[in-house]
Amino acid sequence: MARVKDSSASNRKKAKLFKLTKGYYGRRKNVFRRSREAMLKSLSYAYRDRRTKKRDFRKLWITRINAGARIYGMNYSTFINGLRKSGIEINRKMLAELAVSDIEAFGQLVEKAKEALIQ
Repeated sequence: MARVKDSSASNRKKAKLFKLTKGYYGRRKNVFRRSREAMLKSLSYAYRDRRTKKRDFRKLWITRINAGARIYGMNYSTFINGLRKSGIEINRKMLAELAVSDIEAFGQLVEKAKEALIQ
């Protein structure tokens, strides 16, 4: 029986991997073992950082809201508490956008929060 070599399948496998690692530095782009290690590591980083990104953006929004609220003499936690008590449901992303781009509208929200805390 004739011997079967897997060269075409192997070449396809290597080409697919090298396509994924194109642009990497040094041997990580063109040596199969190093390339595979780099690709697996990069996939694990990508998976991890898709989750980290959500935390980072929430942290950024909270920082912006806090800075905007302090202009009007409140801190973040009392501002959010006042919004909850006044029944205003707006997410942190939109609050941060208002704090950065439209400070007057944000000021009106702060006033509503202050009124709700007094009652």
